[in-house]
Amino acid sequence: MRRREFIAGLGSAASWPAVARGQQPERMRHVLFLHALAANDPETQRRILAFQQALEALGWIEHRNIQIEHRFAAGDFDLMRAHSAELVALAPDVAVASSSSVIRAIRQATANIPIVFNLVNDPVGQGFVAGLAHPGGNITGFTFMDPPIVGKWQEMLKEIAPSIRRTTLMFNPYTVPYYPKWLHELAVPATAKPSELPVHDEVEIEAATKAFAREPGGGLIVAGDPFTNAHRRLIMKVAEQHRLPAIYNFRQFVIEGGLISYGPDSFDVVRRSASYVDRILRGTSPADLPVQAPTKYELVINLHAAKALGLDVPQMLLVRADEVIE
Repeated sequence: MRRREFIAGLGSAASWPAVARGQQPERMRHVLFLHALAANDPETQRRILAFQQALEALGWIEHRNIQIEHRFAAGDFDLMRAHSAELVALAPDVAVASSSSVIRAIRQATANIPIVFNLVNDPVGQGFVAGLAHPGGNITGFTFMDPPIVGKWQEMLKEIAPSIRRTTLMFNPYTVPYYPKWLHELAVPATAKPSELPVHDEVEIEAATKAFAREPGGGLIVAGDPFTNAHRRLIMKVAEQHRLPAIYNFRQFVIEGGLISYGPDSFDVVRRSASYVDRILRGTSPADLPVQAPTKYELVINLHAAKALGLDVPQMLLVRADEVIE
């Protein structure tokens, strides 16, 4: 063999390991997403799609370089705890948790696995993070609501139903324990504040709504809550039976026949949480990622529901609406 050919051959051989390394597939990363709602809930399905699309835009393609597993609690607190225990055994690279009740269960299971939350309220007050700017620990994410929204719900409900003289706030004290504090801090006279309507199961939903509706002039505020979301069809049914104008936090209520909703765009919040999953997978610590607030809110009105209640929706409210269902 000529010397020049021999040297060229050595050069080619030396390049083989580099080529081989370049052809090796990326390490598969594992993400576990825990949902408070049921798998077949339209709200859940849209959130999953928003999350997956956001990750794909960041270069994470399912079954190529990332595996995303989902667990669904369907509003069942025992299931939330079971999935949290499973989380430790699976040891994913990142866990994603939607809702306060899910993150509460997860944080009791692990202090090591990075966790990104979305649709969670008052994370500092609930002890999930040390602070918004500097979360510390293994948890960070994207909040959903803050206290002033309760006053906004009340204003909008009275705007669409001017005859309302009193309002009540329906919530589950286990899933959203901060609402009594938010009501206490509401910047309105005590006589104008919504009363509390705590519910823990379907029986209480029906009984509490019936009791509140005995006196005329009532309006129902249904708090943003995995429990109320999971039981939204029953809540809307009893509100309709007792002819109670009601405002909800999630758009899905109004899509399914509710009167009005106002709150952050849940799909946008979930979509944005994918950016933190991306950063953690690329080496950033959750402790260094500040907790972020919603940036997009939406007002949705159902004119058919308004007509059934004998309400004429003010034109100014219709103009402000992001979506009007006829």
